[in-house]
Amino acid sequence: MTPEALAALHAESFVTPRPWSAAEFAALMGSPGVFLLTEGSAGFLMGRALAGEAELLTVAVAPTARRKGIGARLMVRFLEEAQHRGAERAFLEVAAGNDAARALYAAAGFAEAGRRRGYYRNPHGHAEDALVLARVLAGTSG
Repeated sequence: MTPEALAALHAESFVTPRPWSAAEFAALMGSPGVFLLTEGSAGFLMGRALAGEAELLTVAVAPTARRKGIGARLMVRFLEEAQHRGAERAFLEVAAGNDAARALYAAAGFAEAGRRRGYYRNPHGHAEDALVLARVLAGTSG
């Protein structure tokens, strides 16, 4: 997927946090340790693995393709790729009110490790907490 296609799908999928631009995706794609996983044009996940830690940067599934297992497949692939790249722990951040994403992450074994109060602002200016979720990757001790 091109940075423009990623930005378009991200814009379909997000209000809070705000959607990322094509320029932001292009910059991230050139950053050390960043990888992109796709499910055709229906969904993608961008992650980063460096120094024994992995971070899920963003995941998006087209509204018309939701509830078909795409997000779950992307999560499995993210965890496998993170381990392949030497990560022992994986982290992500999610808006506290994003119940669908929180359910997806819980099913993938993530648990709350912290909270950033008022971290996100929705388009109406209301603050929303960000939850920091983490999990140990299989085959590691930490």
